[in-house]
Amino acid sequence: MKHITILVPKGAILGSIEGPRQVFTEVNNQLKRMGQPPLFSIQLAGLSRALAAAGGRYTVNTDTVIGQLAKTDLVIIPALDGDMRLLVEQNQEFIPWLVQQHHQGAELASLCVGAFLLASTGLIDGRKCATHWMAAHEFRKMYPQVQLVEDRIITDEQGIYSSGGAFSYLNLILYLIEKYAGREMAVFLSKAFQIDLERKSQSPFMIFQGQKEHADEAIRKAQLYIEANFEERITVDELAAMLALSRRNLERRFKKATANSVVEYMQRVKIEAAKMCLETGSDTVNEVMYKVGYTDTKAFRSTFKKITGLTPIAYRNRYKREQLVA
Repeated sequence: MKHITILVPKGAILGSIEGPRQVFTEVNNQLKRMGQPPLFSIQLAGLSRALAAAGGRYTVNTDTVIGQLAKTDLVIIPALDGDMRLLVEQNQEFIPWLVQQHHQGAELASLCVGAFLLASTGLIDGRKCATHWMAAHEFRKMYPQVQLVEDRIITDEQGIYSSGGAFSYLNLILYLIEKYAGREMAVFLSKAFQIDLERKSQSPFMIFQGQKEHADEAIRKAQLYIEANFEERITVDELAAMLALSRRNLERRFKKATANSVVEYMQRVKIEAAKMCLETGSDTVNEVMYKVGYTDTKAFRSTFKKITGLTPIAYRNRYKREQLVA
């Protein structure tokens, strides 16, 4: 039987504790219905036997404390809610225990912004990790040594797993169930809990806001100029001349400040504008393309799909605001 430990850290989001517990428990329930023994032993573990959650609205009663749990097979690190630096500090006692468990052979899986606590162990330095796209900038600042893959739903780094944002953690739980219990069980649970088993990317859900929480005023000026004139054809050389910088210096500073190259930033601003047009307007895809400054249909569609994971038509079909029928 595989022992699963779901952590209950300070500041944990209740749903990402109870959600995994329900899904793993349902595996055992289904096996019982099939006349088979349970596969998982599931425990909640914290620093104490009772912990306030959701700002004190709920109390989570754990099954054990980590000091009494010598060995486990899989640790689930739930999402946290609040100031990530403070929460990581408040949950420091988990870190040596997580490192010890992994060294003893346990697999680790972070859900959404639980990635911050996972990254604080140092176990994923130089490895890929996913988290909520809205937390990407803060994660990069805190853990520059980790290879953040902003668009991914699931990462699997030799027994250390992470998931993208919000309820996409359920895709990681199904991924683990398929690994431990087989494809047929994972498909059954995807139907029982109505989870899209094949979802691989956060890209269709991401909103590009342009990272401006930095101290480089020249780069912020460049960002604002790009955002105000996205429908125009702006070149990197023009921006450099406007800011009295060399092209090389501009590109180096822009990447450092925003985590995007200048060209990537321009593309993302244009595509974000195109997304809004497709969601709310009645223009054709070609009309939207021209509005945001593209003249090459192939280039527009290719860039749109690269950034969103969808074609412009597929994006419109998913997010278009339909008029209510009277």
